[in-house]
Amino acid sequence: MKKSTKALLLLLVMILLVSTFVACSNSGKEDVGKGNVNEVVTNVAEEDQENPKFNAADFPIVNEPITLKIFARKAPPNGPYAEMLVFKEYEKMTNMKIEWEDVPSEGFQERKNLLFASNELPDVLYKSGITQLEAVRYGSNGMLIPLEQLIEQYAPNIQSLFEKYPEILSSITAPDGHIYALPAIMDLEAARTNKFWINTSWLANLNLQVPTTSDELINVLRAFKEKDANGNGDPKDEIPMIQWDLPNVISSMSGSWGLLNQMGYNLNVENDKVDIWMTDDRYKQYLMFLNQLYTEDLLDKTVFTQKPSEFVGKMAAGIAGTFHNQANDPFTNHKDSYMGIAPVVGPNGDQLTNAQPIARDFGTFAITSNNQHPEATIRWLDHFFSEEGSIFFRYGIEGETFNYNGDGLPEYTDEILKDERGIGVTIGQFSPWPGGGSPQYVTLKNASAINPPEVQEAQDKLTPYMPKSVYGAPVFDENTAKEVDTLRQDIDTYYTESSAKFITGSISFDKWDEYVSTMESMNIDQLEKIYQEAYDLTKQ
Repeated sequence: MKKSTKALLLLLVMILLVSTFVACSNSGKEDVGKGNVNEVVTNVAEEDQENPKFNAADFPIVNEPITLKIFARKAPPNGPYAEMLVFKEYEKMTNMKIEWEDVPSEGFQERKNLLFASNELPDVLYKSGITQLEAVRYGSNGMLIPLEQLIEQYAPNIQSLFEKYPEILSSITAPDGHIYALPAIMDLEAARTNKFWINTSWLANLNLQVPTTSDELINVLRAFKEKDANGNGDPKDEIPMIQWDLPNVISSMSGSWGLLNQMGYNLNVENDKVDIWMTDDRYKQYLMFLNQLYTEDLLDKTVFTQKPSEFVGKMAAGIAGTFHNQANDPFTNHKDSYMGIAPVVGPNGDQLTNAQPIARDFGTFAITSNNQHPEATIRWLDHFFSEEGSIFFRYGIEGETFNYNGDGLPEYTDEILKDERGIGVTIGQFSPWPGGGSPQYVTLKNASAINPPEVQEAQDKLTPYMPKSVYGAPVFDENTAKEVDTLRQDIDTYYTESSAKFITGSISFDKWDEYVSTMESMNIDQLEKIYQEAYDLTKQ
């Protein structure tokens, strides 16, 4: 009887211990799910800050080795991450070993979805293209941790960029106020604009000046069309203006009518007020200008049907008078015949140029709730957002993969530039930046390889006319994202179809009021309200 009593008491004690352990474990998980992750992260960070094994500044980041598991997309130009010179050298600098899980771009989204569905998370997602919706969904349920406090405490380079460019926060902050994923940051203005290129050889042949207004541009294009601009005796083999496609046609010169692309959409932000301009009279004016170019054969009429390769081929052949393109690599053989110019002044005195936001490639980097070293992890990333670290990230090791030129700019070695595999693949063996989507900091100092002097000169013509701030697409919560998608599905389709028809003349401008009325019936005012609310959140 005594033995039975003792056994029963022992069993009850064991049950009580197990129940207490499970309750505590579940309690922790519930706290994470309820959005208390910042408190958890802060506690972990404070513990490690007091731990002599962690260095809050300088290298190594940790005095005793730690290991992080990183899940990463591997683009076609990339070699194995574990064998990349940059990361092998960085492991020595930081004392942090990385176990890489490289996943090819093909099928990557499916693997990422499975990762979250199974809750078998790595410590870090890298170059993983986390969408805004994924950031909100997996951040709010605790699978991705907030980064803003970690950045403020342990990432001075990233924090200084946030302070320098506060508009970055508008495109990476979730509606709950947290930052769950980080973008690439493009401090290089030339990487954010399409340059306005004009054929200076044709201008010289016809004794013409660079156009400075929309009216002067039309006159120059007419001369290109009618007066044998290339001087070969055939007045029919020149194309006055070419463009990529309809969106490029619209965005290329809309700034000359005061119309910009902000928040990833066709809207302006002026004096903290959001204005979707697709029904604005200025847009009607601009469409009438484009219609004039199209009907007079000044704009390439294949623009709505050509393949991208055909547009590139026309640039490469040097048969166009004007076009918009980010760089000059597609027309290298004719680059001496082209010069970048400033945006023309429109009929209302506007002279602006569109630009991409500084925060590019949303969701390049995120830390999961499995990560036991968030403070060391954010420090690991932060170095790559410094001047020294960004050069190291993109160029590797001085004397081995690059050298500094006479202007103090890094240049890849001749061995890399002349490698038969091609420069992208060659660089992709020692650095992850080829193939896009990396968490990186691109500046004038570290981009000489992709920003030759002619392109920078073209950018210098645009810089005075760029918006002071370019806001990226906002991060909506799931319900709002669904509403936006529903509204935009009809609005965008009708807007695109109608714009093309106005430009080609398939619809008369007598129908403009009907177009506006239809857009209003599709609740464009409600869409504008949603964008306004998203913008207002960033100002709180």
